[in-house]
Amino acid sequence: MIVLAIDLGSKRIGLAISDPGGTVALPAGALESRGEARDVAALCAWMRERGVERAVVGLPVHMDGRIGPEAEAARRFAARLARASGVAVATLDERWTTVEAERTLAATGRRGRKRRAVVDSVAATLLLSTFLERERGARREEGP
Repeated sequence: MIVLAIDLGSKRIGLAISDPGGTVALPAGALESRGEARDVAALCAWMRERGVERAVVGLPVHMDGRIGPEAEAARRFAARLARASGVAVATLDERWTTVEAERTLAATGRRGRKRRAVVDSVAATLLLSTFLERERGARREEGP
């Protein structure tokens, strides 16, 4: 099952996609954000082209666990994308993905514009890795 992870941002939408077996998360670039309706339409087309069967949207929860307006907006976006695409869309706490993405890219020596250009996709990749791990864990708990 091919899964897409979406890291919403005000300027860019970071993307990551899994392999067909749903085991490996790969960075897939970013889309420029052009408003919710256009973003949903662009993502639906992107998903159809790549055979995406499931998606996960990062939920920006506050560090203390509170759900703020950004998280509510992400939930609304996920619901709208699910309706428009016909694909199941989950949300997942993304508190640490952008911080970890910044750390990872800093360690590679990327600076300035080069780093900003890929941080959203790396954050989406971390989100997708976590999502896929949880899915595998849930399947193991269910048993054969």
